[in-house]
Amino acid sequence: MEIIYRKLTSADIDTFIAMRIAQLREEGAKEDMDLAPALRDYYTRHLADGTFISWLAVSGEKIVGTSGMSIVEKPPYFGCPSGKIGLLSSMFTDSAFRRRGIARELLTKVVDEARNAGCGTVQITASDMGVLLYTDFGFVKNKNFMQYKLEG
Repeated sequence: MEIIYRKLTSADIDTFIAMRIAQLREEGAKEDMDLAPALRDYYTRHLADGTFISWLAVSGEKIVGTSGMSIVEKPPYFGCPSGKIGLLSSMFTDSAFRRRGIARELLTKVVDEARNAGCGTVQITASDMGVLLYTDFGFVKNKNFMQYKLEG
């Protein structure tokens, strides 16, 4: 069946949320909480203001692949003089549709969106499964990435 690519709309949010939660579980998330309300709030607000962009892969009526990019801004630096960064998330392909180039096409589309939005860089924290896709695309690992989790 043919794969059609289109942007996420507000009508897709519930399905998109279910797929995002499935992706997080597949990647090993063990937390036991209802993340759907927070995701719904985030996607609704940021789709509306244009700071979250997503392309979908659709087969028939079924969403089989997702991508997401949050556009954030921080003070400009030499590696990103615009200060605008595309943060990738929600890169996911239904297991029955993997190895068909869907993720690469979705990645191409969101990277183009980042370029058009004036972003100077695109970043992702890749799953083990996604590392090859991103390195083949041209992403470079940054071994100094660190995170401090705030409780509460």
